[in-house]
Amino acid sequence: MNYKTLGIDIGSTTVKIAILDENENLIFADYKRHFANIQETLADLLQEAFDQYGEMTLHPVITGSGGLTLANHLGVPFTQEVIAVSTSLQKLAPKTDVAIELGGEDAKIIYFENGNVEQRMNGICAGGTGSFIDQMASLLQTDATGLNEYAKDYKALYPIAARCGVFAKTDIQPLINDGATKPDLSASIFQAVVNQTISGLACGKPIRGHVAFLGGPLHFLSELRESFIRTLKLDEEHTIIPENSHLFAAIGSALNAKEDNSISLTEMKDRLRNSIKLDFEVERMEPLFASQKEYDAFAKRQSSYKVKTGDLATYKGNCYLGIDAGSTTTKTALVGEDGTLLYSFYSSNNGNPLKTTIRSIKEIYKLLPKDAKIAYSCSTGYGEALIKAALLLDEGEVETVSHYYAAAFFDPEVDCILDIGGQDMKCIKIRNKTVDSVQLNEACSSGCGSFIETFAKSLNYTVQDFAKAAVFAQHPIDLGTRCTVFMNSKVKQAQKEGAEVSDISAGLAYSVIKNALYKVIKVSDASELGKHIVVQGGTFYNDAVLRSFEKIAGCEAIRPDIAGIMGAFGAALIARERHQEGAETTMLSIDKINELKYTTSMANCRGCTNNCRLTINKFSGGRQYVSGNRCERGIGKEKNKDHIPNLYEYKYKRIFSYTPLTADKATRGKVGIPRVLNMFENYPFWYTFFTELKYEVVLSPTSTRKIYELGIESIPSESECYPAKLAHGHVTWLIRNGVKFIFYPCIPYERNEFPDAVNHYNCPIVTSYAENIKNNVDELNDPSITFRNPFLAFTSEEILANRLVEEFKDIPAEEVKAAVHKGWEEMAAARRDVQKKGEETLKYLEDTGRHGIVLAGRPYHIDPEIHHGIPDLINSYGIAVLTEDSISHLAPVERPIRVNDQWMY
Repeated sequence: MNYKTLGIDIGSTTVKIAILDENENLIFADYKRHFANIQETLADLLQEAFDQYGEMTLHPVITGSGGLTLANHLGVPFTQEVIAVSTSLQKLAPKTDVAIELGGEDAKIIYFENGNVEQRMNGICAGGTGSFIDQMASLLQTDATGLNEYAKDYKALYPIAARCGVFAKTDIQPLINDGATKPDLSASIFQAVVNQTISGLACGKPIRGHVAFLGGPLHFLSELRESFIRTLKLDEEHTIIPENSHLFAAIGSALNAKEDNSISLTEMKDRLRNSIKLDFEVERMEPLFASQKEYDAFAKRQSSYKVKTGDLATYKGNCYLGIDAGSTTTKTALVGEDGTLLYSFYSSNNGNPLKTTIRSIKEIYKLLPKDAKIAYSCSTGYGEALIKAALLLDEGEVETVSHYYAAAFFDPEVDCILDIGGQDMKCIKIRNKTVDSVQLNEACSSGCGSFIETFAKSLNYTVQDFAKAAVFAQHPIDLGTRCTVFMNSKVKQAQKEGAEVSDISAGLAYSVIKNALYKVIKVSDASELGKHIVVQGGTFYNDAVLRSFEKIAGCEAIRPDIAGIMGAFGAALIARERHQEGAETTMLSIDKINELKYTTSMANCRGCTNNCRLTINKFSGGRQYVSGNRCERGIGKEKNKDHIPNLYEYKYKRIFSYTPLTADKATRGKVGIPRVLNMFENYPFWYTFFTELKYEVVLSPTSTRKIYELGIESIPSESECYPAKLAHGHVTWLIRNGVKFIFYPCIPYERNEFPDAVNHYNCPIVTSYAENIKNNVDELNDPSITFRNPFLAFTSEEILANRLVEEFKDIPAEEVKAAVHKGWEEMAAARRDVQKKGEETLKYLEDTGRHGIVLAGRPYHIDPEIHHGIPDLINSYGIAVLTEDSISHLAPVERPIRVNDQWMY
């Protein structure tokens, strides 16, 4: 009997095996998703090999993120994944310089340099992996293969965050709601994965040479590979797509097998079938209900919070319509004069909230008797503006206000509303019967409703049955508060230890609440929430989630029987309140709704450098609704035609609208200055200084997404701020445009803003970011390029002048000092001009009775790529925009102040 080698790769979502003969040729390989049942899945794969080849004696080796514990219990050698993959590459693709490997929950980049191997791997976040792609595919109601097919026909790409599956959902959902096409969204999802891998993992180490693509997602998804190839600008010669690239870790572990350990196929199968009992490593928590009696008392208390319902078919008089077009669902409520609920509707919007809304309105009209009429209407939620525009509704209201109206209907004393929906959590604090503050999940939505739903589906349960199972779980597992993708891993670990489905469901219920309280609302003690708490959102229909909230917060909460449609119910109550006797509704009649035809198309606004991606919905009768625009130009109006002051725009032009010397007058040549960070404060100085010294100043262009992408591969950290990341692109632009002398100083001290301030530091990033550029932008290693980044302080003209005399030794000191003096005066003049404009704007507001908003920020927030068009948006509402430094000189600081004002700005 010949000896063969067996490689087993136990990944986060799949098990892969590879059997090699004595000449190291692959004779059998297969893989299967394990759905957390690893031993059973591996035994099935070994059975397939047995069925095909009969009994074999094997030298086994296990690798993979889920393999170590099992290897120990089976008494089989374990090898680290990087070693396994490296071994495969050396044998099957020896030319490889860099390998990019995506798995179910992990992403790796492996660099091979001069015999050394360096690996970069995802840490706390599983954005941009196979599970992330699966999550995104489910949003588009397809699977990963479906995404791949759609992506083949894409026309345009949207920027989508890949750092977190939840952020990505937040980017994608409004695009779906606004009618973006599935091909465009699919290609954008793949591009997001590419950006996350390159910027999040490579972290400044360029991906060069021959690049191999490994792992399931890159093996099966040709369009994902294409996105990488396009972004990395790889030609055919430098692209390596090995056969069986999804099995490389399994093949590599087989290649690492040692002859001193052997086992027959049958023996290994039998060991696995006899279920190896693994120890409890995952912490357990106390049950949600100690007894049936405790659950019955809870159910009785909650059943008392009911809205009064009426029969629409027999109703006479005015009714009021509320529509809540949410991120994933559409809800409708119709109430009578006294707030009685006559009709309600709750449905997934399947990516088309307008179509779903019309379906529900048609249903209402079928039931509506002759003596009843819809007197007034109001929309709320994500799709509020689209629904209002399409159906000409009377009102639109932000969802926080709608939710407050609904909650106050059940408890007029309500002081806190906790809303957990499909992918968002909100905590609305109420003070004196008005919304006092709103907190939303920003970075993460681990444990929102869609997470529980996805989990239930992955275990072949309905959401209802999954929730029921939790109520009497004996040992709920402690999942803590973490990324949903990693929670998957913890659940899988618990399943390996024999946890029941009920324990998992109860553990998830606890974790949803812990996430909401400690990560989103960030309370240190749950009693801070208040005494009168109303909970709502579809997720709270789950008794286990509600009970875990009451246990953790130590309170009795009110869950209305219409918890899932509270936004729509609130909108209907608003319509009822705002309707004035005798006023006719503007809402389209049912005949016009039946005839309504609409089309959706996409376009890019070319009005300015923002290039807003517009979604244009056209309705019959020539009406249209445009979304995605950050100012009026996108909807065809002239931008700011009333010339309402916008000091962001004014300051940007004032600082950067200088005309450089012509080449014939610039006797000292060209100097390149990147339009980044401290330049938004100091450029008037540097332009004047270099122009006085007879240099032609070349300023990099206004920031755009393209400029950011120019520098993406030299960014050394994913956690630094976007304004800093842009610096890489600006410097790269100057190099690519042939500028040989680039000047980008490090400025630890700005001018002293107040003579009695504690200090006047710049933030650490602004202080020394040029050092980061010098060490990470490889093109600066070209000996023909001079990059100067001296440390200088703007404390006073004298200190700056002395330092620049040292720096520019080859220019006469008097000339340098004269140039500094001119620059210092110009910088002061620019500052005075901004202040004068601020005073003029205040006078304008007084004369016209208009309002103004001070949009406070750092100097570089006047960059349109960084402020995302917020000033233009404010302007479009007829409100003037002031910068903080245009008016700060008018209000003297009263000492002592309660903060340590050691920072400039």
